[in-house]
Amino acid sequence: MTAGYRIEAGLRDRQGYLADSLDRVNPRQARATVRFGLPEDRSRWTRCADFLAMPDGFARWREGLASWLTETYGDSPERTTAGYVMNWYLTVPGYVAGLLFHHERRVPSLRPADLAFRMAQPRPHPDAIAVLSPRFVCLPDDPAAGTPEATVVSDERALAAVLRGRFTAHAARFVEVFAPQVRLGRRMLWAAATDVLDNSLWLAGRYGGDEGAGVLDAALVLADGPAPLTSDSTLRPLAESGGPTRWTRRRESCCFHYLLEAGQGTCQTCPRVCRKN
Repeated sequence: MTAGYRIEAGLRDRQGYLADSLDRVNPRQARATVRFGLPEDRSRWTRCADFLAMPDGFARWREGLASWLTETYGDSPERTTAGYVMNWYLTVPGYVAGLLFHHERRVPSLRPADLAFRMAQPRPHPDAIAVLSPRFVCLPDDPAAGTPEATVVSDERALAAVLRGRFTAHAARFVEVFAPQVRLGRRMLWAAATDVLDNSLWLAGRYGGDEGAGVLDAALVLADGPAPLTSDSTLRPLAESGGPTRWTRRRESCCFHYLLEAGQGTCQTCPRVCRKN
């Protein structure tokens, strides 16, 4: 159910240090469209803040998803539409944060007012993410340190704490809005947030050519907590002999894909079947 993404460069007439970062990571990714600023054609684009303020935003999203699921699988259980949407929405702040932290050691603003996404058709998932604020947090040796756009922190541990705090603040707003509309429970929603953050850092490393570094980033960012997140990173090496290390993780949340009539059963990493260890 994970959305398939690719990356676009930032707008040339609005270049800045953060836009430059997105341009640099552009050729190193194959998963997300991430850009700086909104394009001239803003059809299907929505600021996260505006979407969270829509009384029926998530209900309409789930209705559109239910239609697509019914056409594709012949069924659209309520918990499945809720599971898909919670993961898709949280990926907006999670993936852009993981991408920039891994490649650039920069953390952008993740406020709902400073992020936007574009809804794909006919499969209604966010297929593009826009960063709207040029400000970011970085390390002392960053070339932009000392400029008005940058706030400097002392070390990588402090930068990881900024990322975790900004992501959980956005996730908290999502949980506040989404929880009353679904029957999943707040712990399930925070478990999904944990999965998205852990997975985003891992995949930023994998698709960028250094999976092990992504694993280390996930361990760093999800340490020292995890509340309100539900665990530290659950990434672990597969027990195999010989060859390069392969990684897997135990999900904290369930996407409820298994409820679909044409589904392929429970995911191997689902908490329903994957023992905690």
